[in-house]
Amino acid sequence: MDGEVFVRWLRLAADEVERAADRLTELDSAIGDADHGGNMRRGFQAVREGLAEDGPRSPGAVLTTAGRTLVSTVGGASGPLYGTLLRRAGKALGDAERVPGAELARALRAGVDAVAQLGGAAPGDKTMLDALVPAVDALEKSGGTDFGAARTAAEEGAAATEPLRARKGRASYLGERSIGHRDPGATSSALLIAALDRAVYGDTEGDD
Repeated sequence: MDGEVFVRWLRLAADEVERAADRLTELDSAIGDADHGGNMRRGFQAVREGLAEDGPRSPGAVLTTAGRTLVSTVGGASGPLYGTLLRRAGKALGDAERVPGAELARALRAGVDAVAQLGGAAPGDKTMLDALVPAVDALEKSGGTDFGAARTAAEEGAAATEPLRARKGRASYLGERSIGHRDPGATSSALLIAALDRAVYGDTEGDD
């Protein structure tokens, strides 16, 4: 996979976020600040604009630049968390012009581990990690070849947050009242993995 695959990934992610922004805000209104959809839309639109301005670059540089953009444009906790995910993954990929799937899986693991450290969360805490960790597990298990399995794992992980009690983030302040609501961060993380699956397999439908 070269840099163009990663550019396509983030453009598709921006599409996914745009379509789902209202739903993400609806989810966040139940257990958060009701701003997740708007924040993510603004951040990924900025990523899209940045990708349009710059020329060809390596996969690692694409992710690092996108991560920096998200940190600077996304409000709340989402900016630092998503920014850390992409920046750390980009750093792990280094300057290679092309990367195999197995290397991307390892880089995403580094990014997810950094998110866990930053947020002090673990799977089961009703956070974005409930989608990201199973996605990376599935991708690693396949040797970096089955992005569809990663997508399915992320979507199932996001859905599985609904019966959980939040133990991290603003939702944790609600205690038992957080039960019965799907986590918006896990939901948007599943969108990111879905976009990766589409990018790798050449599905650009809806990509502007």
